[in-house]
Amino acid sequence: MTTTTHPKTPTRPAWKENPRPATQAAKAVAITVVLALVLIPFLVIISTSLASNKEVVANGGWVLWPTDPTLRAYRNILSGGIVTKALGVSIGVTLTGTLASLACTSFLAYALSRPGVLGGKPVLLVILFTFLFPPGMIPAFLLVKGLGLQNMYAALIAPVLINVFNLVVLRGFFQGIPEELYEAARLDGAGDWTVFWRIVLPLSKAALAVVGLFYAVSYWNAWFNASIYLESDHWPLSQVLRTYVIGGAQISDTGLSEAGMVSAPQTTQMAVLVIATVPILLVYPFLQKYFTKGVLTGAVKS
Repeated sequence: MTTTTHPKTPTRPAWKENPRPATQAAKAVAITVVLALVLIPFLVIISTSLASNKEVVANGGWVLWPTDPTLRAYRNILSGGIVTKALGVSIGVTLTGTLASLACTSFLAYALSRPGVLGGKPVLLVILFTFLFPPGMIPAFLLVKGLGLQNMYAALIAPVLINVFNLVVLRGFFQGIPEELYEAARLDGAGDWTVFWRIVLPLSKAALAVVGLFYAVSYWNAWFNASIYLESDHWPLSQVLRTYVIGGAQISDTGLSEAGMVSAPQTTQMAVLVIATVPILLVYPFLQKYFTKGVLTGAVKS
């Protein structure tokens, strides 16, 4: 009698198996809990900013869903007072600082990424030394004061024009571009500026977008330097927000006043918080494709 033997089905690794229903349910619950923990605070802040003062007081200071939403808090703070001016300052400083920092960082990173640059290694070591041993607040303040930048918006940009971490990231990305592209451009008669502008920058959109976002977030949230170098009539939105929420102060059109300072309504504080948070959050969806491309590029290189 002949016995037919069937070949054994190869055992698949555990990570290739279809997930069990219990595992899928656990994942769904975990994702739902994480989303709730992230989104509910935003919903509470936005709802409180849209609620009336009476409703906020009746609900103990916070509103999850306003019954009669109103834009009164936004109209009050955007009616041409200090918040409107601070918003303009933040937008101007963020745009100017991000463009200037991207330009200077990319120029320096490209120069340090090319082999054989005169003094490239000593300059890189000096830059890394400043990253490991920052000067501190007092020397930075004395430098800004000595340069005559106190109470000027340049004080928010010049001291942090080039971030060492972003410089190292861009330098590494430029070094990852195939050398054959540089050689082919040289054979076609392209100079350093043409190679940088026509080849390096178009290939580095993902890295530039990520570094630009880092710079933009840093400039938008730069309240500490503003509190040191600027007077209250020059403050950006981040410092005004800190005064509203942490200090609980009511800011008038003429600025801050220590005497007779009253507490700002909860709706006004939350409205300022929304205005200070939402603009920078709206930038992320437009840069999402560059983040994905940057991650894939890093995965392929590794």
